[in-house]
Amino acid sequence: MPSYSEIMKLTGFKSKNAVYKLINKLIDLGVVSKDTEGRLIPEAIHGSIMRLSQPVSAGLGAEVQDEVVERLNLNEWLVENESKTYMVDVQGDSMKDAGILDGDTVLVERASQFKDGEIVVALMEDGYTIKYLKKKGNEMFLQPANAKYSPIYPTDDNRIELVAKVKAVIRKL
Repeated sequence: MPSYSEIMKLTGFKSKNAVYKLINKLIDLGVVSKDTEGRLIPEAIHGSIMRLSQPVSAGLGAEVQDEVVERLNLNEWLVENESKTYMVDVQGDSMKDAGILDGDTVLVERASQFKDGEIVVALMEDGYTIKYLKKKGNEMFLQPANAKYSPIYPTDDNRIELVAKVKAVIRKL
């Protein structure tokens, strides 16, 4: 996003105070917001999705009424901290039994604390990988969700740095 000075030039305003008022109006409308350091960030002004009132059966068929209960913004459901959230494409099949397939996109959030059993993004010698985090006492390892792959244990030559938690899987059909 442009700075206040750049917005002043773009709009032809003669003072930063006029830009300040414009920015506050755009914040009130939900078009932009500010990050923790006060920088402007754009907001999705299109992204709400209809939510129907009745669930769909995953077993035997059930009639569903097309009654809209509300409109949802997926960011509000999936993104807790925008500045720490990003999407990454998945390559490979080591997490297929967890429902993460080659070609999927995962929504991840950078973190500093991780729990046993979470699906994480880890940085290793060879690059980034997505696996289950497993902990036994003070030791941890990365567990694939595909029996043809072995767990990955940290070594002196292959340090494992936990980077992010997987929040959602997105698959374009």
